[in-house]
Amino acid sequence: QVQVVESGGGLVQPGGSLRLSCAASGFTSDYYAIGWFRQAPGTEREGVLCITSSDDITYYADSVKGRFSISRDNAKNTVSLQMNSLKSEDTAVYYCAVNVKYDSCWYGMDYWGKGTLVTVSS
Repeated sequence: QVQVVESGGGLVQPGGSLRLSCAASGFTSDYYAIGWFRQAPGTEREGVLCITSSDDITYYADSVKGRFSISRDNAKNTVSLQMNSLKSEDTAVYYCAVNVKYDSCWYGMDYWGKGTLVTVSS
């Protein structure tokens, strides 16, 4: 059974930093894409960043370029989202998701975590 678990959310002041982690388990393939998505109150879920097994990175959201970065540890099946220079508009529930069928960030995601809340506020 595939499991995706996020951690690291919380309250941070504008301009601050936060690091989210995601652990994926329950599958044997080494070739999969894993990404971060977010949903702010009253809005639709949007993609943030995604990374493949060969470290190809896709920025779904232009608004995070230069502030957010993604990295993965293939040996541990974990991925991190480093968020810097946070703004109030980054407030959202952040979800981690994996595509175990295709090692691509453009074929949708198969399994989703339950999300972790990030609140940017003074």
